[in-house]
Amino acid sequence: MTTAAFTAQLATSLQGPYPAPEAVAIAALVTETLLGLNPLQRRMQATVPVPAEVAARLPELQARLLAHEPVQYVLGTAHFAGMDLEVSPATLIPRPETEELAQLIAQEQAGRAGLTVLDVGTGSGCLALAVAQALRPARTVAVDISGEALAVARRNAARYAPEAEFQQLDILATTPDIVPGTLDVLVSNPPYVRASERAQMRDNVLAWEPATALFVPDADPLLFYKRLAELARVLLRPAGTVYLEINEALGAETAALFAETDFAAVRVLNDFFGRVRFVRATRL
Repeated sequence: MTTAAFTAQLATSLQGPYPAPEAVAIAALVTETLLGLNPLQRRMQATVPVPAEVAARLPELQARLLAHEPVQYVLGTAHFAGMDLEVSPATLIPRPETEELAQLIAQEQAGRAGLTVLDVGTGSGCLALAVAQALRPARTVAVDISGEALAVARRNAARYAPEAEFQQLDILATTPDIVPGTLDVLVSNPPYVRASERAQMRDNVLAWEPATALFVPDADPLLFYKRLAELARVLLRPAGTVYLEINEALGAETAALFAETDFAAVRVLNDFFGRVRFVRATRL
């Protein structure tokens, strides 16, 4: 079986459950990842035989993808900010919008050495590691409630930012081990999807990604942002900055938590799709 045939057979088998363009994109990603190719190399090697051990995996790959398991979990890896990160059902799959948040921090904080950065709810470590790479040398602390997620994040850090520190804690009940008034950057992509919004989400997200990293009760949708505002007031030094990914329906409400006191330059920002996605604020 050639590279082209392997890709085509997988794409064809996925059509129906997936729209045709998505099926083709998934099949191409699987082929490239398993064979260590980029898109151009995959096309140039279209007639090259696929190794037997890769071809033998085709039925298993088809079965898992047809069960709507996200391709990133099937492959065990997701691309983010130039890194190939390990992911598992214990971690959210990093999104392009979150990569935008990392880019914003890198742009605004560039050239400042010796910063202290806190990432709350690190999951795979994607934000913490992207920021750590961009702002070296910096002290980067990443926290999460899940020991399984932190195990994944630590393995990713071993490849991309060995200096990163990790703490397992419940952020709603515990304060990270950082001296008050010494933090320069607080970043978080916390749970923010309201339970009532489940119906709008795709089955592959609902069935596979960790609910504790996604959902908040309708009665208190800003639960984590209220706590993050408290932490920012305590931990950030003057002129320190908080960067948050948010629920697009709650931009004004989230910003208000910071605009009331102790913060300036509170802004609600859109992502590249034009959706409300981030809040940024500076500690007075």
